Amino acid sequence: MAFQYQTLAQQIAQKIYCGELVVGQRLSSLRQFAEQQKISLNTAKSCYELLEAQGLIYVKDKSGYFVQSQQKVQQIAVPDHPDFKSRPREVSNLELQIQIHEAAINNRLIHLGSIQLSPNLVPVEALRRSIQRALKHCKPEDFLYSDRQGHPQLREALSAHWAEDGFYIAKEDIYISNGCMPALSVVIQSFTQVGDSIIIPTPNYNGQLQLLALLKRKIIEIPANTEGFDIDRLEQVMRDSGAKACLLTANFQNPLGFCLSNPDKEKIAQLAAKYQCYVIEDDIYAECSFNAKRPLPIKYWDQAGYVIYCGSISKSLSTSYRVGWFCIPQRLQHLHAQLMTQNVSVNTPLQLGLADLIFSRAYRQHLTELRPQLMAQVEQYRQFIYQSFQGVEIRLNQPQGSYALWLQLPQQIDSLAMYYYAQQHSINIVPGLIFGEDKRYNNCIRLNAGHELSEEIRDAIVLLGDWVKNQLHFADTTKNALRSDLTQERLFEAS
Repeated sequence: MAFQYQTLAQQIAQKIYCGELVVGQRLSSLRQFAEQQKISLNTAKSCYELLEAQGLIYVKDKSGYFVQSQQKVQQIAVPDHPDFKSRPREVSNLELQIQIHEAAINNRLIHLGSIQLSPNLVPVEALRRSIQRALKHCKPEDFLYSDRQGHPQLREALSAHWAEDGFYIAKEDIYISNGCMPALSVVIQSFTQVGDSIIIPTPNYNGQLQLLALLKRKIIEIPANTEGFDIDRLEQVMRDSGAKACLLTANFQNPLGFCLSNPDKEKIAQLAAKYQCYVIEDDIYAECSFNAKRPLPIKYWDQAGYVIYCGSISKSLSTSYRVGWFCIPQRLQHLHAQLMTQNVSVNTPLQLGLADLIFSRAYRQHLTELRPQLMAQVEQYRQFIYQSFQGVEIRLNQPQGSYALWLQLPQQIDSLAMYYYAQQHSINIVPGLIFGEDKRYNNCIRLNAGHELSEEIRDAIVLLGDWVKNQLHFADTTKNALRSDLTQERLFEAS
C-alpha cells in the first residue's frame, strides 16, 4: 500500500497537471502543510521531496517551495472538435476497422497503438500468489463446468470492492464475462435488434464502433470533446430518435480521457429513466484515475434500473487477464435465461485467482501504486510529444485518468497516410479516421502511453514528428510553387 506522503504527492501533482496550481505558485511551507494535513513534519518533507524529484516543484533558499517553471511543464492546447447533426447511420469502413484493430494488438510492433499497460506495471508476483492460493483452497466442484453467471466468490469480491469505492451492486446482479467487449456484445444483443440505433459520443473507441458494425446496429453520434459530451444533444436524441440504448463511458473515455462531473452523471441516469433509453455504461478505465479516489459511475445514480454497468480489469491489471462483467438491474431480470445462454463460461481458476487478489487487498494495493505512476508517465509522454513536434501546431488532450492520448495535427495531415508510414517503420498508431464518421478526425491520431517512455518509443515519436514536419513542408512548397506559377501566368496574360 502507498505511504501517506505518496498519496499526498499524487494529489498535489494532479492539481499541477490540471492547472489548479499554476507555474511559479508558492506552496504552503512544510510546517503549514503538516498542520493542514494533520501529518508529521517528516511526512510533509517526504511528500515535497518526492514532488521535487518528479520535477514538479522546486525549492528556493529562504523562500520556500514553488511549482516548477514552464520550461519543465509545457502548457499544451487541447484538441477542438467539430459540431455535426446527429442521425442514424451505419458504421462505415468495417474492413479498415478490423485491419487497424489487428495491427494495433501486434506485439511485434512498437506499442503506440492498442491501449494497454506495460508488463512491468502488472503485479505478476501478487497474481501468482493469488492463483496458487486459489487452487490450494478450491473445492472439488470448482473443477466441473462453471456457473455461466460467474463464480460466486468473484461476484462477492467485486460487490465488496465496489462498495468500498462508494457504490453497491448486489452479487446476484453481476455476470462474469470473458472481458468487457464480450460483456457489451451480450448486453447489446439481449435487448436490441439488428438495425436498431445505439447513441454514442464521438470521437469514440473504435473497438466499440467495430462491435456495433459486426452486430449490424446503427449509430447516432453526438459531439464530444476533452471536457465531455453534449448532454443537451443526448437528451434531444433520446427524445426524438426512438433509440433503445446509448453506449457511454463517463470515466476517462477512450480516446479523449474526460471524466464527467457527478451532476452530469446524475442527469444522464435521470434522462435514461425519463425516455426509457437504457445506458450501457462501459466503465473499464475508472480504476486508472490519477486521483487517489475512483470516480463514481453513472450507475450510482440509477434509481429506476435503466443503467447496465459493464467493465473489466484489462486496463487496470492486464489485457491478457480476460475477466470482465456486466450488471443487470432488476428491471431486466426477465432476461436472465437469455443472458445465461449467450454468456460464455469464464476460466474458473482465473476467477478464483482474481477473487483472492481482491480479498487479500493486493489488487487495492496495486491500484494505489499504479495511479501516481500512470499520472507521471502520461505527462512524460505529453511533454515529449510536444518537444518532438516543436514547430507544428498540435493539440493534445490532458486525460484525468487512463493512458490514451489524442493528438490533433494540422488539417493538411492525413492520419491514414501517417498510419501506413508508421507501419512501414514497425510503429503502431491508430488513425483518428476510425473514431467516427465523415472523416471528422482524419487529422488526429490516438497513442498509447501505457508503456514506459523507452528510447525505442522516444525514437518512434521523433520519427512521427519528423514525418509530419516533412508533410507540412512539402505542402507549403507545393502551395508556393502553384502561387508562383499562377502569378507568372497572370503577368503573361497582362502583357
